[in-house]
Amino acid sequence: MLRRSIRHYSTDLKSTLKKVIPAKQELFKQVKSNLADKKIGDLTVGGTIGGMRGYKSLLWEASVVDPNEGIRFHGYTIEQCQQFLPKSKYETEDPNSEFLPESMFWFLLTGEKPTQKQIDEFSEELASKAKLPSYLERILDSLPATLHPMTQLSIGISALNNDSSFAKAYEKGIPKSEYWEYTFDDSINLIAKLPSLVGKIYSNTYHKGATLGELDLNQDWSYNMSSLLGMTSESRNINNLSKQESKDFVNLVRLYCALHGDHEGGNVSAHATHLVGSALSDPYLSYSAGVQGLAGPLHGLAAQEVVRFILEMKDKIFGEINNSAKIEEYLWSLLNSKRVIPGYGHGVLRRPDPRFNAMIQFGLNRPEQFERDVLFQLVKNLSKVAPGVLKEHGKTKNPWPNVDSSSGILFYHYGVKELLFFTVIFGASRSLGPLAQLVWDRILGLPIERPKSVDLKTLAQ
Repeated sequence: MLRRSIRHYSTDLKSTLKKVIPAKQELFKQVKSNLADKKIGDLTVGGTIGGMRGYKSLLWEASVVDPNEGIRFHGYTIEQCQQFLPKSKYETEDPNSEFLPESMFWFLLTGEKPTQKQIDEFSEELASKAKLPSYLERILDSLPATLHPMTQLSIGISALNNDSSFAKAYEKGIPKSEYWEYTFDDSINLIAKLPSLVGKIYSNTYHKGATLGELDLNQDWSYNMSSLLGMTSESRNINNLSKQESKDFVNLVRLYCALHGDHEGGNVSAHATHLVGSALSDPYLSYSAGVQGLAGPLHGLAAQEVVRFILEMKDKIFGEINNSAKIEEYLWSLLNSKRVIPGYGHGVLRRPDPRFNAMIQFGLNRPEQFERDVLFQLVKNLSKVAPGVLKEHGKTKNPWPNVDSSSGILFYHYGVKELLFFTVIFGASRSLGPLAQLVWDRILGLPIERPKSVDLKTLAQ
């Protein structure tokens, strides 16, 4: 009989690694400091080791982020999109009603401005496909409530691969010219199910699996998400919102999801979706990878960090939210202690983020609600003080507020105070752009993404 004993293993691997680290770090430091401008073909050493920032090496059809103008969708600004993209069929005449994320998806995918009738029918199609399959509900119910909600979202999206029409068709054998149609079908099915998936995760994580709302086949994508979060007047209305507040929350979801749907192809969630999709992975596996990238602290978690920061600042300045000197003093205390100001700066933009303007305008358009909101007023006042402080500090390329500076506070206002969950809503919204592009990847027959890598010794030569 084989005898087995339990040992506490301690190999030399970690200690050996520790020995080689200093030399490699020193070489990296020298390469970064002395050879950043050295050419590697048409590229530079600095760009290669700096995250490829600014390299125009991805084909992305729907949106471009200009450093000075902000994002444009097929050449149109946010303000222009707000004018021509259709709203809910029930609120077409309401000036405070926001355009629909499904309108944005239609526009991102086709470059054509949809009619109200087209979007009404598309909203109905999404609602008709929104119900989660029973196997996925069982999977989600089996997960511990303590599991990070973004992990649950990624698991849920991956599990829908069970129903992938592309994967099934590819296995049987289809011509490349048909890849896009099955990719399109999967993408629509995934987008349609995201409100139910978001609602299920919220219920399981924070409300012990209780039913918070129902799908309405006559309502739009954002309304159904809001209902399943228990935030409409027809649902359980878990935060006791007035009828007007419930209506406004639905419009906040519409605006947030439409604005966050696409942000060109180089961000982590978009690029990860494109990269995995380039291997002909179906949309469920591809976007699951994008969601996992979105969960990273350097990408999708900024909104929750801003809310924590605003809550902390309000206490530190003793609630004197209109005292510019107090705000400025607090900001300098952060910068002098080597901390950053959350919600300020951007990897590409060098001007104020137009998405921030749109989100802050949402609150300004509802003075009866937000004039009394101390946190919203602090965010607004901060946006007037912080740029001057950061300019004087001189170490920030973009001293302006980005979209995360305002978005989390708006959700917090309506009672969504589970900060980890902000990114789940972001995950639903970001599906729009990467999945639209994935369809185009298949239409155009783009190849697998396979850049060449290089080691430090080669760079140093």
